[in-house]
Amino acid sequence: MPTSPSEEILDIVDEHDRVVGQAPRGEAYARGLRHRCAFILARNPAGEVFVHRRTTTKLVFPGLYDMFVGGVVGAGESYDEAALREAEEELGVSGLPQPTPLFKFLYDGGERGTWWSYVYEVTFDLPVKPQAEEIDWHAFLTPQELERRIGAWEWTPDGLAAYHRWKAHR
Repeated sequence: MPTSPSEEILDIVDEHDRVVGQAPRGEAYARGLRHRCAFILARNPAGEVFVHRRTTTKLVFPGLYDMFVGGVVGAGESYDEAALREAEEELGVSGLPQPTPLFKFLYDGGERGTWWSYVYEVTFDLPVKPQAEEIDWHAFLTPQELERRIGAWEWTPDGLAAYHRWKAHR
C-alpha cells in the first residue's frame, strides 16, 4: 500500500491508450509519462456545478481552481472505477451514483507530459464534505457564475481544457 500519493502505481499508456508499463505517480509526473485520469463534473439537482480550489500541497496544479473532481486512474483500475472512487473521495460522500462517461481526449500538458482524460458527469443530492488534504475551498456555482469566473480565477489547465470540450460536447 502506497504511503504517499507519489508512490501510487499508475498504468503508463501509449498514444492509443494501451498499457505499456507501470510507474509510481511521482516518477510518471517527473518523467512526463503518459497515464490516465478521470474528470467528473459534479452537479446538484439545481444544475449548479461543484467548483473547488486545490490545496497548495497537491503534486500537480497546487492552489488552482477546478470545476472537475477526479484524478489519476490506478494501475489495473478502469476509468469507470476511478471516476466513482475519485468523486466519492474528493466530495467526501458515499453512495454516489455511477458517473456517466461522456468522452475521452488526450490532454497535452507540454513539459508536464500528456494524459488520457476521460470526462464524466454526475448529478447527486448528498451533503459534501471535501477532503481537506485535497480541497481548501469549495462551492456550488450556477453555470452563469462559473462562466463569469473562468477569466477571473486561475484554473487547472487540464480542467479548463476538459470544460471547453464538455461545453462543445453538450
